[in-house]
Amino acid sequence: MKSAAARQYDIAIIGGGLVGASLACALAPLGLKIALAEAVPFKASSQPSYDDRTLALSASSCQILKGLGIWPLLQDNATLIREIHVRELDRPGRVLLSAGELGLDGFGHVVEARVFGAAVMGILPDIENLDILCPASIVSIEPGEDGARIVLDQDGEQEQIEARLVVGADGAHSFIRESLGIESESYDYQQTAVICNITPEHAHQGRAFECFTPSGPFAVMPHVQGRCGLIWCVHTDDADALLDLPDDEFLYAAQQRFGDALGAFVKVGQRSSYALRLVKAHEDIRPGVVIMGNAAHAIHPVGAQGFNLGLRDAAVLAEVLHDEISSGNERPIGSIEVLRRYSQWRAPDHQGTIAQSDGLARLFANPSPLAAAVRTAGLFAHALLPPLRRQLAVKAMGFRGRIPRLALGESLEIEQV
Repeated sequence: MKSAAARQYDIAIIGGGLVGASLACALAPLGLKIALAEAVPFKASSQPSYDDRTLALSASSCQILKGLGIWPLLQDNATLIREIHVRELDRPGRVLLSAGELGLDGFGHVVEARVFGAAVMGILPDIENLDILCPASIVSIEPGEDGARIVLDQDGEQEQIEARLVVGADGAHSFIRESLGIESESYDYQQTAVICNITPEHAHQGRAFECFTPSGPFAVMPHVQGRCGLIWCVHTDDADALLDLPDDEFLYAAQQRFGDALGAFVKVGQRSSYALRLVKAHEDIRPGVVIMGNAAHAIHPVGAQGFNLGLRDAAVLAEVLHDEISSGNERPIGSIEVLRRYSQWRAPDHQGTIAQSDGLARLFANPSPLAAAVRTAGLFAHALLPPLRRQLAVKAMGFRGRIPRLALGESLEIEQV
């Protein structure tokens, strides 16, 4: 498949959003030649990954980001989550997860996706073995025995690159997934998340709140400068009306939904929205190809696990490739034997996290009295039984199943012989 006209890479990452850019940082120490292709200019306000969304970074994700060198650029704009308050609208039962009860400082941190994007953009240009191809849209991908050929369109001009391994991190509508005929299942929750920043009257003190409602969760996350990130899930037919409300009417409606735990909501920032769908690929590997992040599993934001799940994908793939290179094996890094190790490692985490988020979203949207009784019983059980709260907190912090070394504070440097 070699062509003199094609630039050669060890790895081509398609998609420079949250997960793709993090993977590029994770692979930097491995001495591989990497291409990162992104269709939207990194500094464009339209970059979908780096918007005003609030990212709740689990404890394991924060540890991974430290290993990637990203965390030092985030920490001044990150807010520690000390408590998580969970309830259901207009029903009994409250659960309080306290980091202090577990002997921890916090469960993780909250940052804006835009701040995360700025931090990553400050690192990528300094990675010596990385070529950033942006803006570059993918025209075609042609798998071969020892990798894949990719045709890119950059400003109307086509260029070919070849890579021993292609990583599709190009979102829920993944071109890579669809081009390779990887089947996926999807479910439309008929919900839309309206997101914005709000300023409450009283200090949040590191408290996060999640209120389950029939139209989806209403979440308030602690933020810098006394602000909070609001994620308000509503029926899709109601989203435009909520977005178009004058600020004072929006704040009043949000106050009615949330209550007075933080006093009055006094200010609201710019609002935006995104539709909520489950997308789950039936495969995440093919010879020479991996799909990860939203390309493999776009999930409901309940529990705020979407990006955390994708970041663990990146950490595991980097570790698998590190171990393969360090072993001295002569197998191609894109061989199905190597990639199967990644897929088998990630499967339990994928299945467990998807089942939890999808199950909660559907359970709390179910109007039947039986479902309501199950929900109330579950909240009371977690409120009364410390072991259940501890188990829930550990999963929320991203420590599910086998843990990648980056999440344990270990590095992936290649030893020089």
